[in-house]
Amino acid sequence: MATDVVSNAEQKTAKEMIHKGIAAGFPIMLGYLPIALTYGVLAKQAGMSLIDLTLMSVMVFAGASQFMGVNMIAVGAGALEIIIATFVLNFRHFVMSLSFMNRLRGVKLRWKFPLSLGLTDETFAVSALHSEEAKQERGPLFYLALILTAYFSWIAGSFLGGVLGEVIPAQLSQSMGIALYAMFIGLLIPSVKKEWKLAIIAVIAMLINALCTEWGMSSGWAIVLGTIIGGMSGIFLMREEEA
Repeated sequence: MATDVVSNAEQKTAKEMIHKGIAAGFPIMLGYLPIALTYGVLAKQAGMSLIDLTLMSVMVFAGASQFMGVNMIAVGAGALEIIIATFVLNFRHFVMSLSFMNRLRGVKLRWKFPLSLGLTDETFAVSALHSEEAKQERGPLFYLALILTAYFSWIAGSFLGGVLGEVIPAQLSQSMGIALYAMFIGLLIPSVKKEWKLAIIAVIAMLINALCTEWGMSSGWAIVLGTIIGGMSGIFLMREEEA
């Protein structure tokens, strides 16, 4: 009898954690759906098949990288160029994963690997606000539910966007390309308000990209060099001044 009571209590706790994780991921889902929809339309416009663009969301699950990848595919960039640019853009995930794993020090290893694969800027930020769940026995279920809510909403939005990309007028789908630039500007402006040097880094990256393109370099490698050199400039510009 006592065993049954304990088992029921554990099941209740597990369900509570899952429900709590879904609730925490719901705002992310609302934000992901329109962006993923736009990604799907643009990917279809760039010539990707419905299966390919959906698989990219399943396997990559990184909004900024997928937008950049679609843009590079549209300009005819090669696979190596896309891989390098994506690696550089997503390098911050190493830092996020280390921070997240540090928070989950008491969690078993079998949970850590799958949870780290689901980290995005948004899921990392929300999980940081719920650090107490990591100390609870069923805490990993909270993070799993949070990540899966965001993950499946991104895939669903991508698929729906790919379907709409086949039926909506070409003029409308082409106009959605502005969403790519609007998204990056939306990510940049709040950071620039906090630290004006970030604007210089962004300008350096854009200038490098423009100059490389002007000198006859392919658009893909121009993006790669602009990203790398712009990022390296941040090492010097953002360095704390010595006392």
